[in-house]
Amino acid sequence: MNTSSLTNRFINFLKEELAIPADCVAIAMRHQEHHPNFLPMILWQYGLVSLEQVDQMFDWLETA
Repeated sequence: MNTSSLTNRFINFLKEELAIPADCVAIAMRHQEHHPNFLPMILWQYGLVSLEQVDQMFDWLETA
């Protein structure tokens, strides 16, 4: 699976399953380096998600 497809699926997960607002995801997307594995830490660094949500994101990425 290509990175773009994985990124799109991950963004949908963030918005639909974790209820992270689209504007928060957009902030993280502007600061990530085109790889979805950086998004959880960027979202956390900016205080946009909890550590529990970060764990859920990494769990999702492991199984994707």
